[in-house]
Amino acid sequence: MSEEIMNTKEVAHYLGIHEKQVYALIKVKRIPATRVTGKWIFPKKLIDEWIDTNARSGMAEARQKGKKIEGALLGAGSNDPILDLLQTDLRKNFPELYLFSTNIGSVDGLKALHAGYTDIAWSHLLDPQTGEYNIPYIATYLPGEKIVLVNLFYRDLGLIVPPGNPMKVKNFRDLGRKGIRFINRQRGSGTRLLIEQKLKECGVSTQKIQGYSNEVNTHFEVGLSILSGAANVGIAAVAISKFLGLEFIPITQERFDMVIGQSTFFGKAVQAFIELLHSREFRQKVERIGGYNLRESGRVIYSVN
Repeated sequence: MSEEIMNTKEVAHYLGIHEKQVYALIKVKRIPATRVTGKWIFPKKLIDEWIDTNARSGMAEARQKGKKIEGALLGAGSNDPILDLLQTDLRKNFPELYLFSTNIGSVDGLKALHAGYTDIAWSHLLDPQTGEYNIPYIATYLPGEKIVLVNLFYRDLGLIVPPGNPMKVKNFRDLGRKGIRFINRQRGSGTRLLIEQKLKECGVSTQKIQGYSNEVNTHFEVGLSILSGAANVGIAAVAISKFLGLEFIPITQERFDMVIGQSTFFGKAVQAFIELLHSREFRQKVERIGGYNLRESGRVIYSVN
């Protein structure tokens, strides 16, 4: 079966559901499918578009419901294990507040903020022309918006490989070597944009990289792909290598920010969130993990009035 066309078994695996659920979706015409010579087929491109559309509509629905919950916040965009720590601490210290977050990549996070589907966009988009993070993208994805950009942390990002680095991977040039199996991040994520930039700089064609079309949505999925043997190199935050016992080869330290509308910024929930960033308890947790820098955590980096 072509990589661009899936059968019912393949689309069930792709969506993480039982094959019977695929047939149920076909029956109620909720999934894009075509019948050819008696068999159902699913163009991968249409399935990806269908997933994106449903995710957005689900966020919109959640946004409407969220308005009925005082103190509820919706976050969307990039991901990092530290966000999970913050979410836990928020519930512990401010039980009346709620933070719901989804991993859709930095670019789509900014788009969701502009569309009103989310309150916060998590972002770490590097502009290769200026070397600046996130700020150059605000005019593009949030035109005319009154925006506040608050730093969450700086983190070490790098290549992660199995213990002992059996393939002797050292840098991006090695990704094109025979025997290297790469696990990629999804289009629109800040990590994917960095990967594309680095490969361009070192002159490595994506066509030469085995596994380049294999995409996952989170750093943990990258780590699990390597831990399971499905790949032997990927790009992820240093925390993943520590949690999963993988080897880490540093690439860069990047700035991870949250982008918020001004009206949301002054609300109780966001101010409580920023208060946590300054708390000793949170900072000690992050220091124990290592590979993060909180030098500007909680500080307003940029704003548009």
